[in-house]
Amino acid sequence: MFGVESFTAIINPPQVGILAIGAVVTRPAVMQEKIFEENVLNVTLSVDHRPVDGVLAAKWLQHFKKLVENPALFLAKEI
Repeated sequence: MFGVESFTAIINPPQVGILAIGAVVTRPAVMQEKIFEENVLNVTLSVDHRPVDGVLAAKWLQHFKKLVENPALFLAKEI
């Protein structure tokens, strides 16, 4: 939106985290010596490390990435 590909959101008390989602952009990529286009989504997670461990936040972001890359998992009983 508004041509913004990525940004970092600021945590406001009493929040402990906030997720910033940028625009989907098409970029060139290379795989097995072949050039193709891929869609890229930039996501930034800002977390207050006082109440939330950074490792837990990183694991949450990994899980979010997995769900975004595999939308069918949203329909699974156990995610």
